[in-house]
Amino acid sequence: MTANVSPTPPASPTPSPLHAVVADDFDAVNRTIVEQLNSKVPLVETIGQYIIESGGKRLRPLLVLLAARSIGYAGDKHITLATLIEFMHTSTLLHDDVVDESHMRRGKKTANDAWGNAPSVLVGDFLYSRSFQMMVGVGSMRIMAILSGATCVIAEGEVLQLTNIGNPSISEADYFETIQGKTAMLFEAASHSGAVLAAATPEQERALQHYGRYLGLAFQLIDDLLDYQGDAEAMGKNVGDDLAEGKPTLPLIHAMERGTPAQAKLIRQVIRKGGLEQLDEVLEIINATGALEYTRARAEEMADKALAELDALPPSPYRDSMAQLARLAVDRQA
Repeated sequence: MTANVSPTPPASPTPSPLHAVVADDFDAVNRTIVEQLNSKVPLVETIGQYIIESGGKRLRPLLVLLAARSIGYAGDKHITLATLIEFMHTSTLLHDDVVDESHMRRGKKTANDAWGNAPSVLVGDFLYSRSFQMMVGVGSMRIMAILSGATCVIAEGEVLQLTNIGNPSISEADYFETIQGKTAMLFEAASHSGAVLAAATPEQERALQHYGRYLGLAFQLIDDLLDYQGDAEAMGKNVGDDLAEGKPTLPLIHAMERGTPAQAKLIRQVIRKGGLEQLDEVLEIINATGALEYTRARAEEMADKALAELDALPPSPYRDSMAQLARLAVDRQA
């Protein structure tokens, strides 16, 4: 006997022009999320629904929809593809919060804080498994190759980030390798798989793949900037969380490179031990060395590269929304 109760549809992102052009598709994705969360184990549904309803812009499924439609796709498998991409993303959030021992995400308790580490990891595994089940339904070996390859790169990126915690000696190149794996890869896989589904030309497929990569890099760069400049309430986490965990992100890397020997030494010490005891001093050094301006400039560089890739696509409202999304990547405050 199952104890399933029909869950309510997951909360949709705040309506915006980006979502408006694929509003019907997005509604279908939300319905599919509910259907595919179905499990004979009630806790799977409970935690899965909790994390999916916790907010967020749902950018990765949006990328699938926009990429496929921008090439003229007229079928319905993009709905399944967008949903499974969201499940892949959600599973990484569940696992990340356990690894990071996080207690808050988007202003709410994390699942591991509410239910414990073991249920969070196992429900994350369920969502990963369900996403591969759905992948079979899409029926494309090329898409399976793209997404299965992406999961390996994402896992490597997460392990790389973990090994870099407390290490003040990583270079800017090391940093970009990490964020390419842990963040940009799923953006890239979303737009790339959408292009393949829509039978894009080789040029269009390559452009959409690279568009997603640059967009993901821009988003992560701004995330790392906002950790030292953002509004805690808007972000749903505290300013300085990365510093507290000893994560050497680009603002710190640049500040160490451009600061005085004494400033660089202080930041190295803080990265090694973590914590927020010297947050004010670190913020002063970051501001004095122009580290946030530099990080924003690199994000704008990535957004400009993403925009340039869109020249390979025919004019359409979908391409316009992808252009707006690239600008949003660097203009947002949360």
